[in-house]
Amino acid sequence: MQERTRKPRTDAVALCFTGPKGKAKEARAVMLALGFTEGEKAVPWREALGYSDDELPGVFLSGARYREGMTQEELAAKTGIPRRHISEMEHGKRTIGRQNARKLAEALGVDARRFLAV
Repeated sequence: MQERTRKPRTDAVALCFTGPKGKAKEARAVMLALGFTEGEKAVPWREALGYSDDELPGVFLSGARYREGMTQEELAAKTGIPRRHISEMEHGKRTIGRQNARKLAEALGVDARRFLAV
């Protein structure tokens, strides 16, 4: 059985709107009345994730496996990649490589390029 291993990063949500320039002050006032506060400027998605570029393939692998409801053992059986190697890939201790990326992509129904370093 899979369990969450990390707590959510925050219980807040950041919103961004596009609309008529003349309504900006009115929209801001409504949002403040609803309890929203002024936030910081936009943050690049890579920075917001909190993972380095080297960690992203492993994070994607873990997420794709979770989405499919597979354990590391099941993925290992389906791909022929040892479970220990899958664990090391997910934790950034082992690079995935092209051949393994193809096997993983086929088993998880995703694009193999997602598993290769950026």
